[in-house]
Amino acid sequence: MDVILLEKVENLGDLGDQVKVKPGFGRNFLIPGGKAVSATKANIEHFEKRRAELEATAAKTLTDAEALCDAVNALSINIVAKAGDEGKLFGSVSNADIAEAVSAQGVNIMKKDIRMPDGPIRLIGEYEFAVHLHTDVDARVKVVIEAE
Repeated sequence: MDVILLEKVENLGDLGDQVKVKPGFGRNFLIPGGKAVSATKANIEHFEKRRAELEATAAKTLTDAEALCDAVNALSINIVAKAGDEGKLFGSVSNADIAEAVSAQGVNIMKKDIRMPDGPIRLIGEYEFAVHLHTDVDARVKVVIEAE
């Protein structure tokens, strides 16, 4: 299935690229998400008319993500949780808890943006996580877990 990308898609292509993807990926993710349209002759012509508008929108999104990146990089989050004598938490701290703590400091990020490759935190200590704000912009947030 050939599609025209309406925005930059990670590991696939940039705005305006005409790429060949598996039909399920195109039908179930790209087209319903507004990330692409089918590469028909009419859609190609329509895209060329809208190209400047889409590029301006993409540039504004990137600028907003870079500004948000600076705000996130400046943060250090402290989360207080119940813990045992050995520093093991009763429960865990997940990306939802971190996103809530970041939002409490006035910077709005979504929990899906926080990358926790080792899963939820189960021990007290200091951690640093990547925050994926845009396909080209990743920030780092420092999280300190303290015992209650």
